[in-house]
Amino acid sequence: MNAPLDELATAFAGVARAVHPDQLETRTPCEKFTVAELLGHLAGVLAGSERAARKQPQTPETTAAEPATVADLALKAAAAWAEPAAYEGMTAFGPGEMPAQFAAAITLQELALHGWDLSRAIGRTFTVSEETAEVTLTVVEQLAEQARANGSYGPALEASADGPAFDRALAASGRNPEWA
Repeated sequence: MNAPLDELATAFAGVARAVHPDQLETRTPCEKFTVAELLGHLAGVLAGSERAARKQPQTPETTAAEPATVADLALKAAAAWAEPAAYEGMTAFGPGEMPAQFAAAITLQELALHGWDLSRAIGRTFTVSEETAEVTLTVVEQLAEQARANGSYGPALEASADGPAFDRALAASGRNPEWA
Protein backbone atom coordinates (compact mmCIF):
# COMPACT_ATOMS: atom_id res chain seq x y z
CA MET A 1 0.00 0.00 0.00
CA ASN A 2 3.06 2.26 0.22
CA ALA A 3 3.22 3.25 -3.44
CA PRO A 4 -0.51 4.12 -3.72
CA LEU A 5 -0.42 6.09 -0.46
CA ASP A 6 2.62 8.02 -1.65
CA GLU A 7 1.06 8.69 -5.06
CA LEU A 8 -2.22 9.86 -3.51
CA ALA A 9 -0.44 12.06 -0.97
CA THR A 10 1.61 13.68 -3.73
CA ALA A 11 -1.47 14.25 -5.91
CA PHE A 12 -3.41 15.61 -2.93
CA ALA A 13 -0.54 17.93 -1.92
CA GLY A 14 -0.41 19.39 -5.42
CA VAL A 15 -4.12 20.14 -5.35
CA ALA A 16 -4.05 21.52 -1.79
CA ARG A 17 -1.22 23.89 -2.65
CA ALA A 18 -3.30 25.22 -5.57
CA VAL A 19 -6.16 26.38 -3.30
CA HIS A 20 -6.60 30.16 -3.36
CA PRO A 21 -8.08 32.09 -0.42
CA ASP A 22 -11.13 33.05 -2.50
CA GLN A 23 -11.96 29.32 -2.93
CA LEU A 24 -12.18 28.45 0.78
CA GLU A 25 -15.97 28.82 0.96
CA THR A 26 -16.58 26.86 -2.25
CA ARG A 27 -18.73 23.74 -1.85
CA THR A 28 -17.15 20.37 -2.55
CA PRO A 29 -18.70 17.17 -3.93
CA CYS A 30 -18.65 15.91 -0.33
CA GLU A 31 -21.84 17.65 0.78
CA LYS A 32 -20.63 18.00 4.37
CA PHE A 33 -17.72 20.27 3.49
CA THR A 34 -16.68 23.54 1.94
CA VAL A 35 -13.05 23.69 0.83
CA ALA A 36 -12.04 25.22 4.20
CA GLU A 37 -14.01 22.62 6.15
CA LEU A 38 -12.52 19.80 4.08
CA LEU A 39 -9.00 21.10 4.72
CA GLY A 40 -9.79 21.30 8.44
CA HIS A 41 -11.10 17.73 8.44
CA LEU A 42 -8.03 16.45 6.62
CA ALA A 43 -5.62 18.37 8.84
CA GLY A 44 -6.87 16.35 11.79
CA VAL A 45 -7.10 13.03 9.92
CA LEU A 46 -3.65 13.30 8.37
CA ALA A 47 -1.92 14.40 11.58
CA GLY A 48 -3.62 11.48 13.32
CA SER A 49 -2.62 9.13 10.52
CA GLU A 50 1.04 10.03 10.86
CA ARG A 51 0.86 9.38 14.62
CA ALA A 52 -0.96 6.08 13.96
CA ALA A 53 1.74 4.92 11.55
CA ARG A 54 4.39 5.80 14.13
CA LYS A 55 2.38 4.10 16.92
CA GLN A 56 2.21 7.37 18.85
CA PRO A 57 -0.75 8.35 21.03
CA GLN A 58 -3.49 10.41 19.44
CA THR A 59 -3.74 13.95 20.77
CA PRO A 60 -6.68 16.34 20.67
CA GLU A 61 -4.53 19.22 19.41
CA THR A 62 -5.82 21.30 16.56
CA THR A 63 -3.70 21.46 13.44
CA ALA A 64 -3.71 24.54 11.24
CA ALA A 65 -5.74 23.99 8.09
CA GLU A 66 -3.84 26.27 5.74
CA PRO A 67 -3.66 24.59 2.33
CA ALA A 68 0.16 24.32 2.36
CA THR A 69 0.11 22.91 5.90
CA VAL A 70 -2.44 20.24 4.96
CA ALA A 71 -0.37 19.40 1.87
CA ASP A 72 2.67 18.88 4.10
CA LEU A 73 0.62 16.74 6.51
CA ALA A 74 -0.36 14.44 3.62
CA LEU A 75 3.27 13.95 2.64
CA LYS A 76 4.32 13.35 6.27
CA ALA A 77 1.58 10.77 6.73
CA ALA A 78 2.61 8.93 3.56
CA ALA A 79 6.26 8.98 4.66
CA ALA A 80 5.28 7.52 8.04
CA TRP A 81 3.34 4.71 6.34
CA ALA A 82 6.37 3.96 4.15
CA GLU A 83 8.00 2.29 7.16
CA PRO A 84 7.27 -1.47 7.13
CA ALA A 85 6.67 -1.51 10.91
CA ALA A 86 3.82 0.97 10.46
CA TYR A 87 1.55 -1.84 9.22
CA GLU A 88 2.22 -4.18 12.13
CA GLY A 89 -0.09 -4.76 15.06
CA MET A 90 -2.61 -2.35 16.48
CA THR A 91 -2.53 1.44 16.59
CA ALA A 92 -4.59 4.34 17.89
CA PHE A 93 -6.43 6.23 15.14
CA GLY A 94 -9.70 8.13 15.01
CA PRO A 95 -12.17 6.68 17.48
CA GLY A 96 -9.76 4.19 19.09
CA GLU A 97 -7.53 1.18 18.63
CA MET A 98 -7.60 -0.64 15.32
CA PRO A 99 -5.33 -2.82 13.18
CA ALA A 100 -2.61 -0.66 11.68
CA GLN A 101 -3.41 -1.93 8.18
CA PHE A 102 -7.00 -0.69 8.62
CA ALA A 103 -5.70 2.76 9.66
CA ALA A 104 -3.58 2.84 6.51
CA ALA A 105 -6.61 1.90 4.39
CA ILE A 106 -8.64 4.72 5.95
CA THR A 107 -5.82 7.14 5.17
CA LEU A 108 -5.68 5.94 1.57
CA GLN A 109 -9.39 6.43 0.96
CA GLU A 110 -9.35 9.84 2.70
CA LEU A 111 -6.56 11.04 0.40
CA ALA A 112 -8.20 9.56 -2.69
CA LEU A 113 -11.80 10.63 -2.17
CA HIS A 114 -11.18 13.96 -0.51
CA GLY A 115 -8.31 14.70 -2.89
CA TRP A 116 -10.79 14.31 -5.72
CA ASP A 117 -13.39 16.37 -3.81
CA LEU A 118 -10.90 19.19 -3.35
CA SER A 119 -9.71 19.07 -6.95
CA ARG A 120 -13.26 19.25 -8.31
CA ALA A 121 -14.17 22.11 -5.99
CA ILE A 122 -11.27 24.25 -7.20
CA GLY A 123 -11.45 23.23 -10.86
CA ARG A 124 -8.32 21.06 -10.97
CA THR A 125 -7.77 17.51 -12.10
CA PHE A 126 -6.89 14.66 -9.76
CA THR A 127 -4.98 12.06 -11.71
CA VAL A 128 -3.68 8.78 -10.36
CA SER A 129 -2.27 5.68 -12.02
CA GLU A 130 -4.52 2.76 -12.88
CA GLU A 131 -2.72 0.68 -10.23
CA THR A 132 -3.51 3.25 -7.53
CA ALA A 133 -7.07 3.54 -8.83
CA GLU A 134 -7.50 -0.25 -8.50
CA VAL A 135 -6.16 -0.22 -4.92
CA THR A 136 -8.48 2.70 -4.13
CA LEU A 137 -11.47 0.81 -5.53
CA THR A 138 -10.63 -2.26 -3.44
CA VAL A 139 -10.28 -0.19 -0.26
CA VAL A 140 -13.48 1.80 -0.90
CA GLU A 141 -15.43 -1.40 -1.54
CA GLN A 142 -14.05 -2.94 1.67
CA LEU A 143 -14.96 0.13 3.75
CA ALA A 144 -18.26 0.96 2.03
CA GLU A 145 -20.72 -0.80 4.32
CA GLN A 146 -19.21 0.61 7.50
CA ALA A 147 -18.67 4.04 5.91
CA ARG A 148 -22.31 4.22 4.81
CA ALA A 149 -23.45 3.18 8.29
CA ASN A 150 -21.50 6.02 9.93
CA GLY A 151 -22.50 8.60 7.29
CA SER A 152 -19.07 8.92 5.67
CA TYR A 153 -20.32 7.59 2.31
CA GLY A 154 -23.61 8.25 0.59
CA PRO A 155 -25.66 5.61 -1.20
CA ALA A 156 -23.66 3.90 -3.93
CA LEU A 157 -24.25 5.26 -7.42
CA GLU A 158 -24.38 3.23 -10.61
CA ALA A 159 -21.07 2.91 -12.40
CA SER A 160 -20.14 1.05 -15.54
CA ALA A 161 -18.49 -2.25 -14.63
CA ASP A 162 -15.89 -1.63 -17.32
CA GLY A 163 -15.42 2.06 -16.48
CA PRO A 164 -12.26 3.50 -14.93
CA ALA A 165 -11.50 2.03 -11.49
CA PHE A 166 -11.28 5.48 -9.89
CA ASP A 167 -14.73 6.41 -11.20
CA ARG A 168 -16.10 3.16 -9.79
CA ALA A 169 -14.49 3.95 -6.42
CA LEU A 170 -16.10 7.40 -6.46
CA ALA A 171 -19.49 5.91 -7.31
CA ALA A 172 -19.13 3.25 -4.60
CA SER A 173 -18.58 6.06 -2.07
CA GLY A 174 -21.71 7.87 -3.26
CA ARG A 175 -19.89 10.46 -5.35
CA ASN A 176 -20.86 11.34 -8.91
CA PRO A 177 -17.68 11.11 -11.04
CA GLU A 178 -19.22 13.75 -13.34
CA TRP A 179 -19.69 16.32 -10.53
CA ALA A 180 -18.89 19.83 -11.66
